[in-house]
Amino acid sequence: MNILVADDSPEMVQILQAYLKKAGFTVFTALDGEAALDLFYQEKLDLAIVDWMMPKIDGLEVIQTIKAESSLKVLMLTAKSTGEDEFLSLSSGADDFITKPFHPQVLLVRIKKLLGITETITIKNLVVDPANLKVWKDEHVLALTKIESDLLLMFIKNRGQILTREQLLIGVWGMNYDGVARTVDTHIRRLREKIGDEIITTKRGVGYLIEKDN
Repeated sequence: MNILVADDSPEMVQILQAYLKKAGFTVFTALDGEAALDLFYQEKLDLAIVDWMMPKIDGLEVIQTIKAESSLKVLMLTAKSTGEDEFLSLSSGADDFITKPFHPQVLLVRIKKLLGITETITIKNLVVDPANLKVWKDEHVLALTKIESDLLLMFIKNRGQILTREQLLIGVWGMNYDGVARTVDTHIRRLREKIGDEIITTKRGVGYLIEKDN
């Protein structure tokens, strides 16, 4: 998912960029309001984090322009902290408001709430959103089938535990499935082609698992 970070402080932009990238987001950055709007027009964004006090065009005007032309979620980030400031931010179209200094985890919770992400799980270069059945690899969304998503989620829920073909058949296909156990191998092979060979480990003669330290 793509996030715009617009702040006139290079240090703040660098901190936010590093933290959001670690959480699995693709980040575009701007140091003034004009550059922020340029990115808004050029890139397909899912969320914008906009500082209030920026050169060229301030944050309030940036938000008003964005909201006049799209339904993009916007979080106002500012050192201003009075009730009137919050009112002005929300009245300008901001979907949420957070003051500096802030705890990075609090900001991430606010971002996930705005994006409708309830919880994400990171496994190597994968980011998984179980509630919305979405998976990103190296920040790109993967097109998984329903079976592939169900297999991956079953491995995640039983992380560190070897699952036999029979357990996977019952857990993913259901008790009444009439097919053969080798069906599991076929779907795991296809899943590995999308997520990478290193995520799911094969225990020969036993089954498959995602290691706890992956």
